[in-house]
Amino acid sequence: MSLVSGPGRARLNTDQLSDELSLHLEKHVHYIQSLDTRKDELEYWLTEHLRLNGLYWGLTALHLLGRPEALPRQETIDFVFSCQHESGGFGAAPGHDAHMLYTTSAIQILATIDALDELEHRHPSGRRRVGEYIAGLQDPMTGTFAGDEWGETDTRFLYAALNGLSLLGLLAIVDVSKAVSHVNACANFDGGYGVSPGAESHAGQIFVCLAALSIAGRLDLVDRDRLGGWLSERQLDNGGLNGRPEKLEDVCYSWWVLSSLAMIGRSHWIDASKLTNFILRCQDPALGGLADRPGDMVDVFHTVFGIAGLSLLNYSGLEDVDPVYCMPVKVIKHILK
Repeated sequence: MSLVSGPGRARLNTDQLSDELSLHLEKHVHYIQSLDTRKDELEYWLTEHLRLNGLYWGLTALHLLGRPEALPRQETIDFVFSCQHESGGFGAAPGHDAHMLYTTSAIQILATIDALDELEHRHPSGRRRVGEYIAGLQDPMTGTFAGDEWGETDTRFLYAALNGLSLLGLLAIVDVSKAVSHVNACANFDGGYGVSPGAESHAGQIFVCLAALSIAGRLDLVDRDRLGGWLSERQLDNGGLNGRPEKLEDVCYSWWVLSSLAMIGRSHWIDASKLTNFILRCQDPALGGLADRPGDMVDVFHTVFGIAGLSLLNYSGLEDVDPVYCMPVKVIKHILK
């Protein structure tokens, strides 16, 4: 799946009435399907380091749009396994180093298309091998996780670890209580969470910390009203959401902020109608795809998170999205049953 931006651009027609706005579903399906056909563009190769993430983003968007068959299943499976290393981890693309984020994307892709059994078909104890790769990146002292063998730590990697292991049914092979303690140490006075203890609160990091606590069953540690207040202040006059104070709106925060509010039961603390209209204005109605804001070029990253935001807003015609996993609810119910 290509991370090439464009060729479309979100419209700047701010005079369009709210009741004239609609989701151009089939345009978005076609846009996502077209992404891997642009191999003659330099940007296709410059974004190879995000290829497996991009496949997860595009696949998830298609499933939320109600078009799960829009990508060829067997080709998808084969590409995922072409990215796997002997360690059990997955890289961004064939030949790239294994990393926590790509490994979790691989697990999510396989789970979404009901292909986790392929792990066992392709390698003895294949599921366990992937789980042990993830578990091997946990710091036994702090409980956090590194992204890869080089040791960079980040709450994103901690969440990715718990996400992937829970989907594999292997959460018990890591020290979840120490991971929870690390997340709790990242809490700030404003109710938010940062990338590490003492770091600035950021909506993206708040999502990963809340989702990790949710998977661990420890949302009781969250100051819901204080955090809900901080998150609700991310909505700007145009209806969009930003990730930190004094920043511009961005459609991807329709996911990071709104999913966090959903996890703590405070989704009603923002103006849902204004946010819906903002997301719909970020579409390219001619060629499909969503941009970060009206007037900018579309890409698959903002496309999935805009659509996921609309799903959380109960937009008609979309599949329900799970606020913890950013995957269809019916997939999560099937996997975690």
